Amino acid sequence: MGNTPTPHQIPVVVLAGFLGSGKTTLLNHLLHRSGGSRIGAIVNDFGAIEIDAMAVAGALGDSTVSLGNGCLCCAVDTSELDLYLDRLAAPETGIDVIVIEASGLAEPQELVRMVLASEHPGIVYGGLVEVVDAAEIDDTRARHPEIDRHLALADLVVVNKLDRAADAGRVLGLVRSLTDRAAVVPATYGRIDPEILFDCRPGEERIGQLSFDDLHEPGDDREHAGHLHTGYDSLSFTAEAPLEPRRLMRFLDGRPEGLYRIKGYVDFGPYDPRNRYAVHAVGRFLRFYPEPWPAAGARLSQLVLIGSGIDADGLAKELQACGNDAPHADEHGMWGVLRYVQGTEDEPGTYGPEAYEP
Repeated sequence: MGNTPTPHQIPVVVLAGFLGSGKTTLLNHLLHRSGGSRIGAIVNDFGAIEIDAMAVAGALGDSTVSLGNGCLCCAVDTSELDLYLDRLAAPETGIDVIVIEASGLAEPQELVRMVLASEHPGIVYGGLVEVVDAAEIDDTRARHPEIDRHLALADLVVVNKLDRAADAGRVLGLVRSLTDRAAVVPATYGRIDPEILFDCRPGEERIGQLSFDDLHEPGDDREHAGHLHTGYDSLSFTAEAPLEPRRLMRFLDGRPEGLYRIKGYVDFGPYDPRNRYAVHAVGRFLRFYPEPWPAAGARLSQLVLIGSGIDADGLAKELQACGNDAPHADEHGMWGVLRYVQGTEDEPGTYGPEAYEP
């Protein structure tokens, strides 16, 4: 792909799922609960998005609509994808994350390959999210056996409408058996914490007026934004000593399925004294982004882990055990990390377009 990633790149998340799974509901939820973040939404069926409920500011031409909270929606087909990625990634849009909603019968790996193959320097692939209807999963697998392949490719699976499933435990177990280390998130009404997918930017302080997010309260949405966090556990980890790359990769390779998201910065000490490494993991998707250390401030490793049913104390001890007290680095120590740095030579474990061949 040839571009050295920077922390300023916009993650592009592919949202897929068969008709009726609830992916449009999930996208609407993200748009309503984006906080201060601006989402660029690319959809195949523009009519499926509840435009009238979003206080539309106005059409910008070429099927682009500006929503009242600063988010943008575009109606495209796959041949136009690069054009709209380019438009949404323009600095003047202020977009923080781009979500591509695949049509109900689309092959998600086609969209993933297109994003991975893009040479646009302002974007980076942010993972494949597959939405599953828990109540209909058996019928869906019978009608669309290719769903098993989609689940195997997914980085995060949202098992939606779990309240309607007669045997929720069996459904969750079945989905986990069909994934390749993807995080499996239970949900109802498409409600997941946006922080699982991307960093939510704090909203600007407004005096004398309510924000769009404050104003929008759908009648059947009894959960306020803060309540979404009650279903998740989080761990904040800080280390003054550098981390040893091999030990950290063993930790990341063995992360439990309930651990949905990892974000933060890592200090590898003598292995790369000039750079810190921003880390972003969603389910099985993992990327490192090297960036120069800030001129001021202490050099720390700081990570936030988000999951459900995770052993926070145990994970903290495992991370603490990744510390490195050796004054020197060996030449092979960073190989495991560099597999997940976009733009370096492809190694086993790097996601590239070829990984998504049918």
